[in-house]
Amino acid sequence: MSDPTIVEWVNGALAGDQDAFAEIVYAFQDSVYNLCYRMLGERTEAEDASQETFIRAFLNLSRYDAERSMKTWLLSIASNHCIDRLRRRRLVWLSLEDPLPDNMALASHEPEPEHAMLLSERSEKVQGMLAELSPDYRAAVVLRYWYDYSYAEIADILDTTESAIKSRLFRARQALAENMDETAKANLTSPLLEGA
Repeated sequence: MSDPTIVEWVNGALAGDQDAFAEIVYAFQDSVYNLCYRMLGERTEAEDASQETFIRAFLNLSRYDAERSMKTWLLSIASNHCIDRLRRRRLVWLSLEDPLPDNMALASHEPEPEHAMLLSERSEKVQGMLAELSPDYRAAVVLRYWYDYSYAEIADILDTTESAIKSRLFRARQALAENMDETAKANLTSPLLEGA
Protein backbone atom coordinates (compact mmCIF):
# COMPACT_ATOMS: atom_id res chain seq x y z
CA MET A 1 0.00 0.00 0.00
CA SER A 2 1.14 3.50 -0.75
CA ASP A 3 2.40 5.90 1.92
CA PRO A 4 -0.51 7.83 3.55
CA THR A 5 1.28 11.11 2.82
CA ILE A 6 1.38 10.26 -0.88
CA VAL A 7 -2.31 9.39 -0.82
CA GLU A 8 -2.93 12.83 0.75
CA TRP A 9 -0.91 14.49 -2.00
CA VAL A 10 -2.80 12.58 -4.69
CA ASN A 11 -6.17 13.48 -3.19
CA GLY A 12 -5.09 17.12 -2.83
CA ALA A 13 -3.89 17.27 -6.42
CA LEU A 14 -7.13 15.71 -7.64
CA ALA A 15 -8.99 18.42 -5.70
CA GLY A 16 -7.00 21.10 -7.55
CA ASP A 17 -4.21 21.79 -5.05
CA GLN A 18 -1.14 22.43 -7.23
CA ASP A 19 1.17 22.37 -4.20
CA ALA A 20 0.10 18.81 -3.48
CA PHE A 21 1.20 17.66 -6.94
CA ALA A 22 4.41 19.69 -6.55
CA GLU A 23 5.19 17.56 -3.47
CA ILE A 24 4.88 14.42 -5.61
CA VAL A 25 7.25 15.92 -8.17
CA TYR A 26 9.79 16.94 -5.49
CA ALA A 27 9.66 13.51 -3.87
CA PHE A 28 10.26 11.53 -7.07
CA GLN A 29 11.97 13.84 -9.56
CA ASP A 30 15.47 12.42 -8.97
CA SER A 31 14.37 8.81 -9.47
CA VAL A 32 12.45 9.68 -12.64
CA TYR A 33 15.31 11.78 -14.04
CA ASN A 34 17.92 9.09 -13.31
CA LEU A 35 15.85 6.46 -15.10
CA CYS A 36 15.33 8.76 -18.09
CA TYR A 37 19.04 9.61 -18.20
CA ARG A 38 20.06 5.95 -18.13
CA MET A 39 17.51 5.12 -20.82
CA LEU A 40 18.21 8.07 -23.13
CA GLY A 41 21.85 8.80 -22.37
CA GLU A 42 21.57 12.57 -22.79
CA ARG A 43 20.92 15.16 -20.06
CA THR A 44 18.62 17.55 -21.94
CA GLU A 45 16.54 14.76 -23.41
CA ALA A 46 16.29 13.14 -19.97
CA GLU A 47 15.04 16.44 -18.52
CA ASP A 48 12.38 16.67 -21.25
CA ALA A 49 11.35 13.06 -20.69
CA SER A 50 11.13 13.63 -16.92
CA GLN A 51 8.91 16.64 -17.43
CA GLU A 52 6.71 14.70 -19.84
CA THR A 53 6.47 11.87 -17.31
CA PHE A 54 5.08 14.21 -14.65
CA ILE A 55 2.68 15.82 -17.14
CA ARG A 56 1.35 12.38 -18.05
CA ALA A 57 1.13 11.43 -14.38
CA PHE A 58 -0.83 14.60 -13.61
CA LEU A 59 -3.23 14.00 -16.50
CA ASN A 60 -3.80 10.40 -15.37
CA LEU A 61 -3.70 10.93 -11.62
CA SER A 62 -7.31 9.82 -11.24
CA ARG A 63 -6.20 6.38 -12.51
CA TYR A 64 -3.48 5.98 -9.87
CA ASP A 65 -4.07 2.92 -7.68
CA ALA A 66 -3.22 3.71 -4.03
CA GLU A 67 -2.38 0.02 -3.52
CA ARG A 68 0.55 0.46 -5.89
CA SER A 69 3.79 2.28 -5.11
CA MET A 70 3.82 5.84 -6.49
CA LYS A 71 7.48 5.42 -7.44
CA THR A 72 6.74 2.24 -9.39
CA TRP A 73 3.81 3.94 -11.15
CA LEU A 74 5.92 6.97 -12.12
CA LEU A 75 8.85 4.83 -13.29
CA SER A 76 6.41 2.81 -15.38
CA ILE A 77 5.24 5.99 -17.10
CA ALA A 78 8.85 7.17 -17.53
CA SER A 79 10.18 3.90 -18.92
CA ASN A 80 7.33 3.56 -21.41
CA HIS A 81 7.82 7.16 -22.54
CA CYS A 82 11.59 6.64 -22.94
CA ILE A 83 11.02 3.45 -24.94
CA ASP A 84 8.69 5.38 -27.24
CA ARG A 85 11.27 8.17 -27.63
CA LEU A 86 14.01 5.68 -28.45
CA ARG A 87 11.86 4.03 -31.08
CA ARG A 88 11.13 7.40 -32.72
CA ARG A 89 14.71 8.62 -32.79
CA ARG A 90 15.98 9.53 -36.20
CA LEU A 91 19.54 10.27 -37.14
CA VAL A 92 20.17 13.59 -38.81
CA TRP A 93 23.05 13.35 -41.24
CA LEU A 94 24.94 16.57 -41.84
CA SER A 95 27.57 17.23 -44.44
CA LEU A 96 30.82 18.64 -43.11
CA GLU A 97 30.77 21.20 -45.94
CA ASP A 98 27.31 22.54 -45.06
CA PRO A 99 26.98 25.11 -42.27
CA LEU A 100 25.10 24.03 -39.15
CA PRO A 101 21.45 25.06 -39.05
CA ASP A 102 20.72 28.03 -36.75
CA ASN A 103 18.91 25.84 -34.22
CA MET A 104 21.74 23.32 -33.94
CA ALA A 105 25.10 23.71 -32.26
CA LEU A 106 27.90 21.34 -31.50
CA ALA A 107 27.82 20.01 -27.97
CA SER A 108 30.25 21.48 -25.50
CA HIS A 109 32.99 19.25 -24.16
CA GLU A 110 32.58 20.79 -20.72
CA PRO A 111 30.97 18.20 -18.43
CA GLU A 112 27.53 18.97 -17.06
CA PRO A 113 27.16 18.60 -13.27
CA GLU A 114 25.27 15.31 -13.56
CA HIS A 115 27.62 14.07 -16.24
CA ALA A 116 30.75 15.00 -14.26
CA MET A 117 29.82 12.39 -11.69
CA LEU A 118 29.58 9.73 -14.40
CA LEU A 119 32.81 10.53 -16.23
CA SER A 120 34.77 7.56 -15.00
CA GLU A 121 35.81 5.15 -17.71
CA ARG A 122 33.56 2.44 -16.35
CA SER A 123 30.43 4.61 -16.38
CA GLU A 124 31.08 5.77 -19.92
CA LYS A 125 31.67 2.22 -21.09
CA VAL A 126 28.50 0.93 -19.44
CA GLN A 127 26.45 3.83 -20.84
CA GLY A 128 27.84 3.14 -24.30
CA MET A 129 26.98 -0.52 -24.02
CA LEU A 130 23.46 0.36 -22.84
CA ALA A 131 23.01 2.51 -25.92
CA GLU A 132 23.58 -0.58 -28.07
CA LEU A 133 20.66 -2.45 -26.48
CA SER A 134 17.11 -2.35 -27.77
CA PRO A 135 14.79 -0.08 -25.75
CA ASP A 136 12.99 -3.05 -24.12
CA TYR A 137 16.25 -4.68 -23.03
CA ARG A 138 17.66 -1.34 -21.86
CA ALA A 139 14.61 -0.65 -19.69
CA ALA A 140 14.86 -4.07 -18.05
CA VAL A 141 18.60 -3.67 -17.40
CA VAL A 142 18.26 -0.17 -15.92
CA LEU A 143 15.38 -1.15 -13.65
CA ARG A 144 17.19 -4.31 -12.47
CA TYR A 145 20.75 -3.10 -12.01
CA TRP A 146 20.34 0.60 -11.21
CA TYR A 147 17.12 0.43 -9.23
CA ASP A 148 17.46 -3.14 -7.95
CA TYR A 149 13.84 -3.99 -8.70
CA SER A 150 12.72 -7.60 -8.56
CA TYR A 151 11.60 -9.43 -11.68
CA ALA A 152 7.99 -9.07 -10.54
CA GLU A 153 8.35 -5.31 -10.05
CA ILE A 154 9.99 -4.87 -13.43
CA ALA A 155 7.27 -6.95 -15.07
CA ASP A 156 4.68 -4.70 -13.40
CA ILE A 157 6.44 -1.51 -14.52
CA LEU A 158 6.88 -2.72 -18.11
CA ASP A 159 3.48 -4.42 -18.25
CA THR A 160 4.77 -7.87 -19.13
CA THR A 161 5.50 -11.22 -17.44
CA GLU A 162 8.33 -12.22 -15.12
CA SER A 163 9.50 -14.84 -17.59
CA ALA A 164 9.67 -12.18 -20.33
CA ILE A 165 11.81 -10.00 -18.02
CA LYS A 166 14.13 -12.91 -17.21
CA SER A 167 14.47 -13.61 -20.91
CA ARG A 168 15.16 -9.94 -21.73
CA LEU A 169 17.80 -9.71 -19.03
CA PHE A 170 19.46 -12.94 -20.16
CA ARG A 171 19.56 -11.76 -23.77
CA ALA A 172 20.72 -8.28 -22.73
CA ARG A 173 23.60 -9.77 -20.75
CA GLN A 174 24.52 -11.93 -23.76
CA ALA A 175 24.46 -8.91 -26.07
CA LEU A 176 26.55 -6.87 -23.63
CA ALA A 177 29.11 -9.65 -23.30
CA GLU A 178 29.35 -10.06 -27.09
CA ASN A 179 29.84 -6.32 -27.62
CA MET A 180 32.64 -5.95 -25.12
CA ASP A 181 36.14 -6.00 -26.54
CA GLU A 182 38.88 -7.92 -24.77
CA THR A 183 40.34 -4.81 -23.11
CA ALA A 184 36.98 -3.85 -21.67
CA LYS A 185 36.48 -7.39 -20.37
CA ALA A 186 39.80 -7.20 -18.56
CA ASN A 187 39.14 -3.73 -17.10
CA LEU A 188 35.42 -3.84 -16.42
CA THR A 189 33.68 -6.10 -13.97
CA SER A 190 29.99 -5.55 -13.74
CA PRO A 191 27.02 -7.37 -12.19
CA LEU A 192 25.35 -7.05 -15.58
CA LEU A 193 27.61 -9.76 -16.92
CA GLU A 194 27.48 -12.03 -13.91
CA GLY A 195 23.77 -12.84 -13.94
CA ALA A 196 21.04 -11.94 -11.53
